Amino acid sequence: MEIKNRKGFIIACFIFLLALLAGGENLPQSMKRNCTYRVTIQTTCTKGADTSDHVSLRFGDTKSNDIVVRHLNSKHVREMDPLQPVVLDDIPRKPFQVCLVDEFQVRGQCVESPVCYLYLKLSGNDDWRPGFAQVEALEESHLSSRYFYFRRYLPRNVWHGSDFCDKEVTPFGIRQKKKAYAKKQETLMP
Repeated sequence: MEIKNRKGFIIACFIFLLALLAGGENLPQSMKRNCTYRVTIQTTCTKGADTSDHVSLRFGDTKSNDIVVRHLNSKHVREMDPLQPVVLDDIPRKPFQVCLVDEFQVRGQCVESPVCYLYLKLSGNDDWRPGFAQVEALEESHLSSRYFYFRRYLPRNVWHGSDFCDKEVTPFGIRQKKKAYAKKQETLMP
């Protein structure tokens, strides 16, 4: 009789755990909700620095919250002249034009610590030379990034950017913590 009660208890616990997993109760509150980010990207004033190709964006924080935005071009909100605080959106324009600053609005998983890495990816045949990029968390401004400077032509079809996460200041300078990547196990056919 006691064994049947234990089996029933174990089955009830198992069902309860499945219900928790299905309902997402085990996830932290910040992972359940999405946040809005304003991404600002400047294209340099160098001749031929503009692009009409697709640009993708990847950014995140130290807690492994990774936000990927494919085809950032479609999230365009407005253009601004970097020398004057005038919004130039009276006439619809395509993003990433020479000497202009573009703003994009994206939604994604909420970050838990300040944004500390940002990568851009150019897909196509154009050359593009961004000047800087910044991510601003609209709901919680203290989680916004600093400026990420590029000032060079981006290589095509690869992620290119900066990672300021996990740095340690020592008396001898700034030391970057090394990232270790796990090797994939090869499966041998018998």
